[in-house]
Amino acid sequence: MYDLVAIGNPVYDEIITPFTQSKGRVLSGCSTNACLAAKRLGLKRVGLIGCIGADFEGQFRRAMEGYGVDLVHIKVSDNTGGFKLIYDSKGNRTLDVLGVADKILPEDIPAECLNSKTVLIAPILQEVSLDFLKVLREKSDAKIFLDPQGMLREMGSNGRIQATCTRERAAAITQLVDVIKPNEHEARTLTGVESPYTAARLLTEWGAKISIVTLAEKGSIVGTGRNFLRIPPYKTSAIDPTGAGDTYIGSFITKFLEDASLFDCGVFASAAASIKVEHTGPDFPINLPETSRRVTDMLK
Repeated sequence: MYDLVAIGNPVYDEIITPFTQSKGRVLSGCSTNACLAAKRLGLKRVGLIGCIGADFEGQFRRAMEGYGVDLVHIKVSDNTGGFKLIYDSKGNRTLDVLGVADKILPEDIPAECLNSKTVLIAPILQEVSLDFLKVLREKSDAKIFLDPQGMLREMGSNGRIQATCTRERAAAITQLVDVIKPNEHEARTLTGVESPYTAARLLTEWGAKISIVTLAEKGSIVGTGRNFLRIPPYKTSAIDPTGAGDTYIGSFITKFLEDASLFDCGVFASAAASIKVEHTGPDFPINLPETSRRVTDMLK
Protein backbone atom coordinates (compact mmCIF):
# COMPACT_ATOMS: atom_id res chain seq x y z
CA MET A 1 0.00 0.00 0.00
CA TYR A 2 1.23 3.47 -0.85
CA ASP A 3 1.49 6.02 1.93
CA LEU A 4 1.02 8.81 -0.60
CA VAL A 5 0.18 8.97 -4.28
CA ALA A 6 0.39 12.44 -5.82
CA ILE A 7 -1.53 13.12 -9.03
CA GLY A 8 -0.41 16.05 -11.16
CA ASN A 9 1.95 16.78 -14.01
CA PRO A 10 5.63 17.39 -13.24
CA VAL A 11 7.01 20.57 -14.78
CA TYR A 12 10.34 22.00 -15.78
CA ASP A 13 10.37 25.70 -14.90
CA GLU A 14 12.55 28.73 -15.42
CA ILE A 15 12.76 30.70 -12.17
CA ILE A 16 13.93 34.28 -11.65
CA THR A 17 13.87 35.96 -8.25
CA PRO A 18 15.69 39.05 -6.92
CA PHE A 19 18.18 36.64 -5.30
CA THR A 20 18.70 33.80 -7.75
CA GLN A 21 18.04 32.52 -11.25
CA SER A 22 17.78 28.94 -12.44
CA LYS A 23 20.21 27.65 -15.04
CA GLY A 24 17.72 26.72 -17.70
CA ARG A 25 14.61 24.73 -16.77
CA VAL A 26 14.55 22.91 -13.44
CA LEU A 27 12.30 20.11 -12.21
CA SER A 28 9.34 21.29 -10.15
CA GLY A 29 5.57 20.91 -9.83
CA CYS A 30 3.27 20.47 -6.87
CA SER A 31 3.06 16.68 -7.18
CA THR A 32 6.82 16.39 -7.58
CA ASN A 33 7.81 18.67 -4.70
CA ALA A 34 5.24 17.15 -2.37
CA CYS A 35 6.54 13.65 -3.11
CA LEU A 36 10.14 14.72 -2.57
CA ALA A 37 9.34 16.31 0.78
CA ALA A 38 7.30 13.33 2.00
CA LYS A 39 9.96 10.84 0.93
CA ARG A 40 12.81 12.75 2.55
CA LEU A 41 10.84 13.11 5.76
CA GLY A 42 10.23 9.41 6.16
CA LEU A 43 7.27 8.10 4.17
CA LYS A 44 8.15 4.65 2.84
CA ARG A 45 6.05 4.29 -0.32
CA VAL A 46 5.49 7.46 -2.30
CA GLY A 47 4.24 7.44 -5.89
CA LEU A 48 3.43 9.91 -8.65
CA ILE A 49 0.99 9.92 -11.57
CA GLY A 50 1.34 12.46 -14.37
CA CYS A 51 2.27 13.35 -17.95
CA ILE A 52 5.55 14.64 -19.36
CA GLY A 53 6.98 15.31 -22.81
CA ALA A 54 9.53 13.06 -24.48
CA ASP A 55 12.10 15.86 -24.29
CA PHE A 56 12.35 15.61 -20.50
CA GLU A 57 11.04 12.07 -19.89
CA GLY A 58 14.39 10.33 -19.51
CA GLN A 59 15.81 13.06 -17.29
CA PHE A 60 12.69 13.00 -15.15
CA ARG A 61 12.67 9.22 -14.74
CA ARG A 62 16.33 9.15 -13.74
CA ALA A 63 15.81 11.95 -11.24
CA MET A 64 12.81 10.38 -9.54
CA GLU A 65 14.49 6.98 -9.36
CA GLY A 66 17.40 8.65 -7.60
CA TYR A 67 15.03 10.35 -5.18
CA GLY A 68 13.23 7.07 -4.38
CA VAL A 69 9.82 8.12 -5.70
CA ASP A 70 7.86 5.48 -7.62
CA LEU A 71 6.56 6.57 -11.02
CA VAL A 72 3.26 4.78 -10.75
CA HIS A 73 1.91 5.84 -14.14
CA ILE A 74 3.66 8.31 -16.42
CA LYS A 75 2.22 9.16 -19.84
CA VAL A 76 4.41 10.69 -22.52
CA SER A 77 2.77 13.74 -24.09
CA ASP A 78 3.73 16.08 -26.93
CA ASN A 79 4.96 18.74 -24.54
CA THR A 80 6.47 19.07 -21.08
CA GLY A 81 4.62 21.42 -18.79
CA GLY A 82 6.41 24.39 -17.36
CA PHE A 83 6.35 28.07 -16.53
CA LYS A 84 8.68 31.01 -16.55
CA LEU A 85 8.26 32.42 -13.05
CA ILE A 86 9.47 35.94 -12.32
CA TYR A 87 9.26 37.29 -8.76
CA ASP A 88 9.56 40.97 -7.87
CA SER A 89 11.05 42.40 -4.67
CA LYS A 90 7.64 42.22 -2.93
CA GLY A 91 7.18 38.52 -3.62
CA ASN A 92 4.62 39.00 -6.41
CA ARG A 93 5.12 36.76 -9.40
CA THR A 94 4.11 36.34 -13.02
CA LEU A 95 3.76 32.95 -14.70
CA ASP A 96 4.28 32.62 -18.44
CA VAL A 97 3.57 29.22 -19.95
CA LEU A 98 6.52 27.35 -21.48
CA GLY A 99 4.59 24.18 -22.26
CA VAL A 100 1.42 22.25 -21.46
CA ALA A 101 1.38 18.47 -20.98
CA ASP A 102 -1.63 16.19 -21.47
CA LYS A 103 -4.56 15.76 -19.14
CA ILE A 104 -4.69 12.98 -16.56
CA LEU A 105 -7.69 10.67 -16.91
CA PRO A 106 -9.43 8.41 -14.36
CA GLU A 107 -8.19 5.33 -16.22
CA ASP A 108 -4.62 6.48 -15.58
CA ILE A 109 -4.99 5.57 -11.89
CA PRO A 110 -3.83 1.99 -11.21
CA ALA A 111 -6.16 0.02 -8.95
CA GLU A 112 -3.52 -0.29 -6.22
CA CYS A 113 -3.46 3.50 -5.88
CA LEU A 114 -7.13 3.60 -4.97
CA ASN A 115 -6.17 1.82 -1.73
CA SER A 116 -3.44 4.31 -0.82
CA LYS A 117 -3.48 5.84 2.63
CA THR A 118 -3.56 9.32 1.10
CA VAL A 119 -3.98 10.75 -2.39
CA LEU A 120 -2.83 14.28 -3.18
CA ILE A 121 -4.48 15.95 -6.16
CA ALA A 122 -1.89 18.49 -7.25
CA PRO A 123 -2.51 19.77 -10.79
CA ILE A 124 -0.47 22.50 -12.44
CA LEU A 125 -2.71 23.69 -15.27
CA GLN A 126 -6.17 22.09 -15.57
CA GLU A 127 -4.84 18.56 -16.18
CA VAL A 128 -7.23 17.24 -13.52
CA SER A 129 -10.96 17.84 -14.03
CA LEU A 130 -13.93 17.99 -11.69
CA ASP A 131 -15.17 14.73 -13.21
CA PHE A 132 -11.81 13.15 -12.37
CA LEU A 133 -12.32 14.14 -8.73
CA LYS A 134 -15.82 12.64 -8.76
CA VAL A 135 -14.55 9.30 -10.05
CA LEU A 136 -11.73 9.23 -7.51
CA ARG A 137 -14.10 10.02 -4.65
CA GLU A 138 -16.45 7.22 -5.73
CA LYS A 139 -13.74 4.58 -6.16
CA SER A 140 -11.22 5.35 -3.43
CA ASP A 141 -11.35 5.19 0.35
CA ALA A 142 -8.10 7.13 0.64
CA LYS A 143 -7.94 10.47 2.39
CA ILE A 144 -8.02 12.93 -0.51
CA PHE A 145 -5.92 16.09 -0.19
CA LEU A 146 -6.18 18.86 -2.77
CA ASP A 147 -3.81 21.67 -3.64
CA PRO A 148 -6.21 23.58 -5.91
CA GLN A 149 -3.76 25.88 -7.69
CA GLY A 150 -3.89 24.07 -11.04
CA MET A 151 -7.70 23.86 -11.03
CA LEU A 152 -7.91 27.65 -10.80
CA ARG A 153 -5.34 28.61 -13.42
CA GLU A 154 -6.26 29.60 -16.94
CA MET A 155 -3.90 30.61 -19.72
CA GLY A 156 -4.63 33.94 -21.35
CA SER A 157 -4.12 34.71 -25.02
CA ASN A 158 -0.71 36.17 -24.16
CA GLY A 159 0.42 32.89 -22.56
CA ARG A 160 0.27 34.36 -19.06
CA ILE A 161 -1.52 32.59 -16.22
CA GLN A 162 -4.45 34.07 -14.35
CA ALA A 163 -6.56 32.51 -11.59
CA THR A 164 -10.33 32.32 -11.74
CA CYS A 165 -13.15 30.20 -10.25
CA THR A 166 -16.88 30.59 -9.65
CA ARG A 167 -18.26 29.95 -6.18
CA GLU A 168 -20.39 27.14 -7.57
CA ARG A 169 -17.39 25.32 -9.00
CA ALA A 170 -15.34 25.97 -5.86
CA ALA A 171 -18.08 24.44 -3.72
CA ALA A 172 -18.36 21.43 -6.04
CA ILE A 173 -14.60 20.84 -5.85
CA THR A 174 -14.47 21.22 -2.08
CA GLN A 175 -17.26 18.69 -1.51
CA LEU A 176 -15.12 15.98 -3.11
CA VAL A 177 -12.00 16.23 -0.93
CA ASP A 178 -11.11 15.68 2.71
CA VAL A 179 -8.42 18.35 2.98
CA ILE A 180 -7.96 21.46 0.83
CA LYS A 181 -4.89 23.70 0.89
CA PRO A 182 -4.96 26.95 -1.06
CA ASN A 183 -2.61 29.84 -0.49
CA GLU A 184 -4.07 33.20 0.51
CA HIS A 185 -4.61 34.37 -3.07
CA GLU A 186 -6.15 31.04 -4.12
CA ALA A 187 -8.46 31.06 -1.09
CA ARG A 188 -9.70 34.49 -2.18
CA THR A 189 -10.24 33.20 -5.72
CA LEU A 190 -12.17 30.17 -4.47
CA THR A 191 -14.42 31.99 -2.02
CA GLY A 192 -14.53 35.62 -3.11
CA VAL A 193 -13.71 36.86 0.39
CA GLU A 194 -10.66 38.75 1.58
CA SER A 195 -10.23 37.30 5.07
CA PRO A 196 -8.24 34.03 5.04
CA TYR A 197 -10.06 32.96 8.22
CA THR A 198 -13.46 33.47 6.60
CA ALA A 199 -12.25 31.71 3.46
CA ALA A 200 -10.98 28.75 5.49
CA ARG A 201 -14.30 28.51 7.31
CA LEU A 202 -16.27 28.63 4.05
CA LEU A 203 -14.20 25.81 2.57
CA THR A 204 -15.15 23.55 5.48
CA GLU A 205 -18.78 24.63 5.26
CA TRP A 206 -18.75 23.60 1.61
CA GLY A 207 -17.54 20.11 2.43
CA ALA A 208 -13.85 19.79 3.24
CA LYS A 209 -13.20 18.23 6.62
CA ILE A 210 -10.00 20.25 7.04
CA SER A 211 -8.99 23.48 5.35
CA ILE A 212 -5.51 24.99 5.31
CA VAL A 213 -4.65 28.45 4.02
CA THR A 214 -0.95 29.20 3.68
CA LEU A 215 0.11 32.81 4.20
CA ALA A 216 3.73 32.84 2.99
CA GLU A 217 5.96 34.56 5.55
CA LYS A 218 2.95 35.03 7.88
CA GLY A 219 2.55 31.29 8.47
CA SER A 220 -0.70 29.41 7.85
CA ILE A 221 -4.21 28.70 9.12
CA VAL A 222 -5.45 25.16 9.79
CA GLY A 223 -8.88 24.16 10.99
CA THR A 224 -11.98 22.01 10.82
CA GLY A 225 -14.72 24.63 10.74
CA ARG A 226 -15.21 25.07 14.46
CA ASN A 227 -11.71 26.04 15.46
CA PHE A 228 -8.91 27.48 13.38
CA LEU A 229 -5.32 27.47 14.49
CA ARG A 230 -2.75 30.07 13.51
CA ILE A 231 0.47 28.29 12.62
CA PRO A 232 3.58 30.46 13.02
CA PRO A 233 6.22 30.69 10.30
CA TYR A 234 9.81 29.70 10.75
CA LYS A 235 11.59 32.97 10.07
CA THR A 236 14.21 32.69 7.36
CA SER A 237 15.45 34.46 4.25
CA ALA A 238 13.51 33.30 1.21
CA ILE A 239 15.72 32.87 -1.85
CA ASP A 240 13.05 31.24 -4.00
CA PRO A 241 9.45 30.72 -2.80
CA THR A 242 8.65 28.34 -5.66
CA GLY A 243 7.36 25.05 -4.26
CA ALA A 244 6.94 26.23 -0.67
CA GLY A 245 3.24 25.32 -0.63
CA ASP A 246 3.96 22.01 -2.35
CA THR A 247 6.52 21.17 0.31
CA TYR A 248 4.09 22.27 3.02
CA ILE A 249 1.36 19.86 1.92
CA GLY A 250 3.74 16.92 1.41
CA SER A 251 5.16 17.49 4.88
CA PHE A 252 1.71 17.99 6.41
CA ILE A 253 0.60 14.63 5.00
CA THR A 254 3.72 12.98 6.42
CA LYS A 255 2.89 14.17 9.92
CA PHE A 256 -0.85 13.56 9.43
CA LEU A 257 -0.13 9.87 8.85
CA GLU A 258 1.44 9.75 12.32
CA ASP A 259 -1.96 10.74 13.78
CA ALA A 260 -0.45 14.00 15.00
CA SER A 261 -2.65 16.94 15.98
CA LEU A 262 -3.50 19.52 13.32
CA PHE A 263 -1.30 22.04 15.13
CA ASP A 264 1.66 19.67 15.10
CA CYS A 265 1.05 18.87 11.43
CA GLY A 266 0.97 22.57 10.59
CA VAL A 267 4.10 23.47 12.55
CA PHE A 268 5.99 20.54 11.03
CA ALA A 269 4.89 21.57 7.53
CA SER A 270 5.83 25.19 8.15
CA ALA A 271 9.30 24.19 9.33
CA ALA A 272 9.83 21.99 6.27
CA ALA A 273 8.63 24.70 3.87
CA SER A 274 11.15 27.11 5.37
CA ILE A 275 13.93 24.85 4.14
CA LYS A 276 12.50 24.77 0.62
CA VAL A 277 12.44 28.57 0.22
CA GLU A 278 16.16 28.71 0.99
CA HIS A 279 16.92 26.73 -2.21
CA THR A 280 15.99 26.49 -5.89
CA GLY A 281 15.11 23.26 -7.64
CA PRO A 282 14.45 19.68 -6.53
CA ASP A 283 17.60 19.16 -4.46
CA PHE A 284 16.34 21.04 -1.42
CA PRO A 285 17.98 19.39 1.62
CA ILE A 286 14.94 18.61 3.75
CA ASN A 287 15.50 15.95 6.38
CA LEU A 288 13.82 14.95 9.61
CA PRO A 289 16.52 16.14 12.07
CA GLU A 290 16.69 19.67 10.62
CA THR A 291 12.91 19.95 10.30
CA SER A 292 12.49 18.79 13.90
CA ARG A 293 15.10 21.29 15.06
CA ARG A 294 13.20 24.11 13.42
CA VAL A 295 9.95 22.90 14.98
CA THR A 296 11.59 23.11 18.39
CA ASP A 297 12.78 26.66 17.68
CA MET A 298 9.30 27.67 16.54
CA LEU A 299 7.71 26.46 19.76
CA LYS A 300 10.12 28.17 22.16
